[in-house]
Amino acid sequence: MQHLFKKEVIMISLVSLIFSTNALADARSQAYRLHNRLAGVPPTPEVLTQMESLIKNGNAKQAASVAMENQNFYNLTLKNWVKKWTNVDNTSRVPLNDYVATVLGIIRDDIPFDQVLYGDHLYIAAATTPVTIPAYNNKDNNMYVELENKFVSLKDNLMRVVQSATTGITGTAGVLTTRAAGSAFFSAGTNRRMTRYTFMNYLCRDFEAVHDINISDFHVRRDVERNPGGDSRTYKSQCVGCHAGQDSLGGAFAYYDFADNELKYTEGVVNPKINKNNLYSDGFVTKNDEWINMWAQGQNANLGWPEKTEGKGARELGMMISRSRAFSECMSTRVFELVCIRKPKIDSEKKEIKRLADLFQAQDKFSMKNLFAETSVLCMGE
Repeated sequence: MQHLFKKEVIMISLVSLIFSTNALADARSQAYRLHNRLAGVPPTPEVLTQMESLIKNGNAKQAASVAMENQNFYNLTLKNWVKKWTNVDNTSRVPLNDYVATVLGIIRDDIPFDQVLYGDHLYIAAATTPVTIPAYNNKDNNMYVELENKFVSLKDNLMRVVQSATTGITGTAGVLTTRAAGSAFFSAGTNRRMTRYTFMNYLCRDFEAVHDINISDFHVRRDVERNPGGDSRTYKSQCVGCHAGQDSLGGAFAYYDFADNELKYTEGVVNPKINKNNLYSDGFVTKNDEWINMWAQGQNANLGWPEKTEGKGARELGMMISRSRAFSECMSTRVFELVCIRKPKIDSEKKEIKRLADLFQAQDKFSMKNLFAETSVLCMGE
């Protein structure tokens, strides 16, 4: 027992030493590392000296804000981070698009980030862009391809416009109704992809993580077999766990489609693909854009849903998702992994994620800029 106690003391001492070393790291080295992680490039000598001085004076968060003024925070770090959210392959090897530009603009302008899933915002090339850029077009991505190919500063040359007025889509819901999102998640299929990838991107959970066979399957559509492989037990013990919750939310996207290279919205008219493939005639038939969150009860109530858990359309669904506790914790985790280049490992870091989520959701009113600044300071000594 005494031997084990000594071993434990040694381990605690080593951990303490590591944290002490980080805390006492040279302020100039910390400033350099902080800038590299946020902007993806080294700071100029002048900026490095400014950040070093701020860190020495106990203003590390302000030093992080200085680093975020570099255009590469938008052109490199944020752009490649957000690109992964815009496609089913979760890859950054795709062109700049309206989804990415809108997220970057919302962060730059410090618009409350919960609006990313319901605000009537769209970011396009500013009129003052220093090079010739094609106009925004509902049917192509040329504007954004040229912004990227001509290395235009996204920090200085994105302009916010009213999405509905620009695209003609009246049922806007932030990035969910951008052309890029439509191309990735509304093309073909039955629009279930949009629900799934919204959960993955903004709640950090795929449907397997919220699988619950104990909720009602009333909303499971007709295209889901009730006896797959001739065995109804498979449906009851597996299929229903995802479909009961997923399909109850699916009505939010009943009026959307991506066809002929553009996002289409037919208000009041359910797209035929939503109810196709009649494999079980007594299954649910979607007749409008109403939805209800069946996962707000039972084991998934711990995701911290807001009071309103049913509604109409994509905008109200986006509002519910982005005001959940899971959204804030997901964004805090994503930012930590981006700037610290690793997952939170020890209990104290996991507690920090919860503290950051508290700050993000309440006091900071969903300020993504502040979340980046707060988070980057945590690991600047590594």
